Amino acid sequence: MTASYAIDYETIFRHAPVGMCISVDRVIQSCNDALTSMFDYAHGALDGQSFLVLYPTMDEFLRTGDRIIPVMNARGVYSDERIMRRAGGELFWCHVSGRALDARDPLGAGVWTFEDVSEKRPVTAELTPREREIAALLVEGKTSKVIARETDLSPRTVEMHRAKLMRKFSASTSSELVHKLVGVSR
Repeated sequence: MTASYAIDYETIFRHAPVGMCISVDRVIQSCNDALTSMFDYAHGALDGQSFLVLYPTMDEFLRTGDRIIPVMNARGVYSDERIMRRAGGELFWCHVSGRALDARDPLGAGVWTFEDVSEKRPVTAELTPREREIAALLVEGKTSKVIARETDLSPRTVEMHRAKLMRKFSASTSSELVHKLVGVSR
């Protein structure tokens, strides 16, 4: 890059190929066009909105916030894949990553990226909010015991949800279920 090209961070932010936003206390302060387009909102419509509008339910919004805090405290960054909701109600898989600007305040000011991964992983079955949460954690490769600890459920309850997911996705093994959740056919 030569000196004749000035770095315009606002232009980079606005035209980044992934959805990006700056948030404070889980409220979007500013987001780029890729984010509003991904969630089917008009330009600027998400500015000032709580992340809640991007979640299928209030419960999922709250549980995800609770799950983010210890990870951010330990690592300084957070990343997962979860089911999110577009403006019209359509559910889709989304890869979300974020970093707090102040490590002591994990949900305070932060930078977040969102990538629509629904092409690779379509939402094909009607799932309850808890099943969506369990599915997202299974896709991350977590065991029932780890999922139980992270969600404050008993391992038996997690196994019950896994069994329901296996029925809904016509999977005969846990491995087949994970493959179907990530959109890989066997």
